[in-house]
Amino acid sequence: MPPVGHERYRASPMKMKSKWIVFVLPVALLAIVEAADGAGPAVRIGYPQLSGGSTPLWVITDAKLDQRYGVDVKPIYIAGGATLTRSLIAGDVDIALTGGAVVGAVLSGAELVYAGIGLSTYAFSVYARPEIKEINDLRGKVFGVITKGASSDHAAIALFNRYGMKPGQDVKFLYYARQGDLLASLDKGIVAAGVFSSPTTVMARRLGYKELVNIASFKLPYPHNAIATRKSLIRQNPELIKGFLKAYIAAIRIIHEEPETAKRALAHYLTKDPEQIEEAYSVAPLFLKVPYMPEEAIRTVLSLSDHPKAASADPKEFFDNRLLKELEDSGFVKELYSKR
Repeated sequence: MPPVGHERYRASPMKMKSKWIVFVLPVALLAIVEAADGAGPAVRIGYPQLSGGSTPLWVITDAKLDQRYGVDVKPIYIAGGATLTRSLIAGDVDIALTGGAVVGAVLSGAELVYAGIGLSTYAFSVYARPEIKEINDLRGKVFGVITKGASSDHAAIALFNRYGMKPGQDVKFLYYARQGDLLASLDKGIVAAGVFSSPTTVMARRLGYKELVNIASFKLPYPHNAIATRKSLIRQNPELIKGFLKAYIAAIRIIHEEPETAKRALAHYLTKDPEQIEEAYSVAPLFLKVPYMPEEAIRTVLSLSDHPKAASADPKEFFDNRLLKELEDSGFVKELYSKR
């Protein structure tokens, strides 16, 4: 179930060939429609996993930061980065807090762009069955990831590359839509190990599994839970995107400087479990004060992609930091952090 107060969309088989049904309305209308309560124009924000990476979105909702900055944020849970990216292309959400799946979509012709970054590296850990003592023990085994071509997949590929192992040859990947499904498969022995995010990591430990490696510790540049939208929406309604970016930056300040406020939001929208809240909050240092998308993060995705156009692609074509730069140049960030 999605967190209380958040919508969950499903796509019709005809539109998305997926199990999610999406309520489709004209994109231009929904992008600028005024909320019924006068809170500001509605902006639909899709997010793919129930994890600590979505903390800014929940802080925005819980602290009503969207209303402060003139927008009405509507969080929508759509499981899996690839499915969420398709929803963004279709116009069913205005912004997607997703990972590297957007790069693959752009390479295939989608008019999408990153307007900022969420977590600045992979926020994943590998948990394994007791017989797996080190990464090399996974040779010839089945490894679980979330969604082909998305963040979890890229993290797994980067991990095995680091250890000189080739996915598909030295280790087989099995894909899942949700962290809970992957954890159940680990517990049943269907996979020998898998890539997990917080707070599912807590649940893995409670089942007796131990962390094999913390991929975040490698500090590899990566657009984890990045802020993606359609190029057309930036052209047509840049103020809508800027309003959300203001709220997002304000949420990051709260995450860094007011941990109890951030944890309260996690308790409202993610879990009531104190240990899981702490685990989800542990990714806080990975959020950048001003979430500019670094070119290196896009280079990472391109280097891991099997798309035929990836090798010759220009990383600069995948992101646009101009709106963030405008906000910083206006003094917004300085003023925000000067308030105590």
